[in-house]
Amino acid sequence: MIPVLAQTGFEQIWDWEVAWDFLPIVARGMFLVTLPATFLGITIAVILGLFLSLLRRSPIRPIRWVTGFVVEFVRSTPLLVQLFFLFYVLPNFGVRMSAFTTLVVGLAVHYGAYTSESYRAGIESVAKGQWEASVALNLSTATKWGRVILPQAIPTVIPALGNYLVAMVKDAPLGVSIGVIGVLGAAVAEASQNFRFVEAYTLVGMLFLAVSIPLAIFARYLETRYGYERT
Repeated sequence: MIPVLAQTGFEQIWDWEVAWDFLPIVARGMFLVTLPATFLGITIAVILGLFLSLLRRSPIRPIRWVTGFVVEFVRSTPLLVQLFFLFYVLPNFGVRMSAFTTLVVGLAVHYGAYTSESYRAGIESVAKGQWEASVALNLSTATKWGRVILPQAIPTVIPALGNYLVAMVKDAPLGVSIGVIGVLGAAVAEASQNFRFVEAYTLVGMLFLAVSIPLAIFARYLETRYGYERT
């Protein structure tokens, strides 16, 4: 009985031939779909987040209120629900996007709301004396923000932005729910054909580790390279 278990245990659970067949398929899903959607999404999110954080400091009260409501609404609702709304509801109002574009927009808006709060915290951490000095020197608004405030605020935001990048990589596979065949969609499609789910999902997990760890190291490098401590 023991020899039978030794022969059939691991072999029944894991098939190296199937795993090697799956690898290029799920790798294409990761590097041709999931990662491009992630990098496009984070690029838009960091710009959108900065714009939203500036709007929340607007001297016009209705703009502050509306922006604050939008940010909190987005942060308080799941990304999956937002993707469903963008893909299935907006077409009823004449707004149609491809599945990939919907995923990028959903990631950008969702994480743009989070990055806006990080920017806001970074801006508010700038010493009061820096604001007063900008006024005393009669600096223009563009100069004040571009040369004084943001260069001090953004370095403190880098750790949060790095975390959001890694989180976005892990959230991008939610695109499978609207038909984006990324790394998870490719694994599901292939595994469903021959019912070898262990190999497919294990490879997906390994690919996420292979991508997320270097991104986390890169984010740490940026934090060390450009961050500083205020005294």
